[in-house]
Amino acid sequence: MHEETVLDVQGLSKRYAIKKDFFGRVQQELRAVDNISFSLQRQEILGLVGESGSGKTTVGRSVLRLVEPSAGKILFKGQDITELDKRSLRTIRRKMQLVFQDPYASLNPRHTIEAILSAPLEIHKLANTRDERRNRIEEMLKTVGLRADQMQRYAHEFSGGQRQRVGIARALMCEPELLVADEPVSALDVSIQAQIVNLLLELKSKLGISILFIAHDLSVVGHISDRVAVMYLGRMVEIAPTASLFTSPQHPYTEALLSAVPVPDPTKTKRNRIVLQGDIPSPINPPSGCVFRNRCRYAVAGCADTRPELKEVQPGHWKACIRDDLNLRAVEL
Repeated sequence: MHEETVLDVQGLSKRYAIKKDFFGRVQQELRAVDNISFSLQRQEILGLVGESGSGKTTVGRSVLRLVEPSAGKILFKGQDITELDKRSLRTIRRKMQLVFQDPYASLNPRHTIEAILSAPLEIHKLANTRDERRNRIEEMLKTVGLRADQMQRYAHEFSGGQRQRVGIARALMCEPELLVADEPVSALDVSIQAQIVNLLLELKSKLGISILFIAHDLSVVGHISDRVAVMYLGRMVEIAPTASLFTSPQHPYTEALLSAVPVPDPTKTKRNRIVLQGDIPSPINPPSGCVFRNRCRYAVAGCADTRPELKEVQPGHWKACIRDDLNLRAVEL
């Protein structure tokens, strides 16, 4: 892995106005993402995990400016893309691509695979002739594990895993340096999930791309990621190298997520499941202090008064928790 920062997110927030007064002033807002920061190095995979509603997808779409951030900076190779107009953003966007969650909904059923993969080349003017375009498409289909003679087929003729390969091929047609994969395997069968995860690992090594891998399944994230960032209610609560996070979790929420990771052989390994009480609070009215305190079994009085910021507790391992006396459970990778 090369130590070059491809993506640097600083103080990113996204708020949605829920209620306004007569003069258009915001009376109530939803904090989808609340002041988070992280970075992504070249040829690195950063896993972003958390429950539904934690703000993972909003982060991914904000990074690409498909959702406009309310505050913060998003630096792509040192350039703050939040300051770019649409024309300037279009030139840089070919280097930042998205793989969608649902391969059934993200491909146009009326277009052949050739037409779908031709679109990025035409938009960014990356192929001058039809033969050049077809050659690039054939090469990309082989790269993602499909045959060149399949380009005249339609999306409905492919299985879910094959469709996701087409979606990945479409994202790679522009030769991006950053790939945002928004739960790319959650709609697939387990056996197919492994194939797609292994494909992304191969592409990272072969093409040298960086990947922001958004998921809720820690077992998948543990297999594919170099580092893992854990989100809860729009906040970043822990970020660490994958092995460190699994073997030495520092935040109670991470501990609860790890307890739900399936055991390969339940007859040999028994894992005590930590069941969180209650539901995730509303981002419209989050708890004071630590947003996790009302579901945390280690909560103390100070958790309601202090909003914990990320602090480094081990080399490269950061957590947002005021307590340093916790002995949390680890799991094997």
